Parts: sequence; C-alpha cells; structure tokens
Amino acid sequence: MELDLERLPRHVAIIMDGNGRWAKRKVRNRIFGHKKGAESVRSILACCGELGIHYLTLYVFSKENWNRPQKEVKALWELLAKYLKSELQELIDKQIRLRHIGDDEGIPESVLEQLDIAEHQTAHFDKLVLSLALNYGGRQEITRAAKLFLADAMNGACGASQLSTELFSRYLYGADLPDPDLVIRTGGEIRVSNFLLWQIAYAELYFTEVLWPDFGTADLIEALKEFQRRERRFGRTSEQVRKPQGSSIEDEAATRDIALSGSTL
Repeated sequence: MELDLERLPRHVAIIMDGNGRWAKRKVRNRIFGHKKGAESVRSILACCGELGIHYLTLYVFSKENWNRPQKEVKALWELLAKYLKSELQELIDKQIRLRHIGDDEGIPESVLEQLDIAEHQTAHFDKLVLSLALNYGGRQEITRAAKLFLADAMNGACGASQLSTELFSRYLYGADLPDPDLVIRTGGEIRVSNFLLWQIAYAELYFTEVLWPDFGTADLIEALKEFQRRERRFGRTSEQVRKPQGSSIEDEAATRDIALSGSTL
C-alpha cells in the first residue's frame, strides 16, 4: 500500500531499543552502539520533518537506566551533551522545537545546560516538536502529578471533587502535548517499559525486531503504513467510526477526544 500523507499520526513516540545488542553483534562495546543510535535519531527526525509529522517523542533515558553500569551511564550523558550541542544549529535551521520531559534532578549539569540552551533557542518553532524523555518514568510521572494536584487541593486552588482525567493531565510533563497516536518499539521486545503510561492509553503499538541503529526511514514508513491499516475505534463499534475515504487525521483525533470524554472502554 502507498503511504497516505493525509492520514499520518499527529504524534509518534519511539522506544529506541537495541543499541547494546547491535554493538555486541558487531563485536564492539555498548557505547559504540549508542553512538550509532544517534545517527538513527538524525535520519528519523529528518523523515518526520519531511512527512509533516508534528510531534516526535523519543525515550532516551529512563529512571531504570540508572541501574546500568556506571561507566555506560556516564558515557550516555556525555554523548547526549555532545549531541545537543552539535545538533542545535540543525534544529534551528529546520525550525524544530526541542523539549525535555522528565525529572531534572540527577541529570548532569552539562546536559541540563545544553537542554536549557536548546529549549530556549527553539521555543518559538512549531513545525515539529521533538520531546526527549530524559530521566523519565511513567509511574513516577503519575505519582508526581498526584502530589502536585494534592498540593493545589490543600492550598485551596482546586477541590478534590473537581478532579477529572482532563484536569489531572495538566499536571503531567508536557501537558500541552497531544497524546501519542503511534508508539514504536525497536529491538524485538514487546513491552512499553514505563513509557508514557497515562498518555498511550489509546495509542497504536508497533513492535519491530529491527535494532535501533538499523532503524531507518524505510522502517519508519512501514510502521506508518501499519498504523494506517488499523481501525481506531476508541471504544466504539466499527460502524460508528467508519468515515468516508479521505478523512484526515484531524477528524480521527476529534473522534478520539469525543470517545475519551465519554469514558468508553
């Protein structure tokens, strides 16, 4: 099938898995795999920009990744700091906005500094929003949001009876970002690994055996085609959500929002 450019997902989120295994197959160290994985980020980001996908979120470093060997953790942060610095001009040239979702505490100062510079210098762009999930965990995000809501409730800013899914979402990282339509996981594992647990409630999940350093534009296109093969019902029946051929992703998003507000299963 041909890719329908009128029905692309608005928001794609990717769990970039397989760098270490890719390096092992090449008889190289894991850091080499992470460096190669950064090249895939460049190509996928460029492809999303060319296709007109508006939001891309990448799972870069999870809360659980701190449990890896300290040498690897240190190298990952150093690599990220270098990447943010070297790619900043490219982000500016292509009018890509960069954002960080996750906990600042624990992130090395060198990385926080480069994040701050990149976020500040790209804040006015809206062609494509690139969100980096750094020091991020879905359960931790939900717990943090609950604490923030509780603090507001105790301060009288809102009442417990006002709590709704919409209100709670405002306490999450990147509260103004739309929920992902498509989640891609590379590397052959079939799990979401504590990634955007609240936001992916109705996302389409796509798993591929391709390791992240080998994941290129052709692989992304195939994932997008699979997304377009699926019928997104959001708890409704097929008859309710069938639309005339050529309906846009915006129409689909509206259907999703109506369905979710109705608390359908």
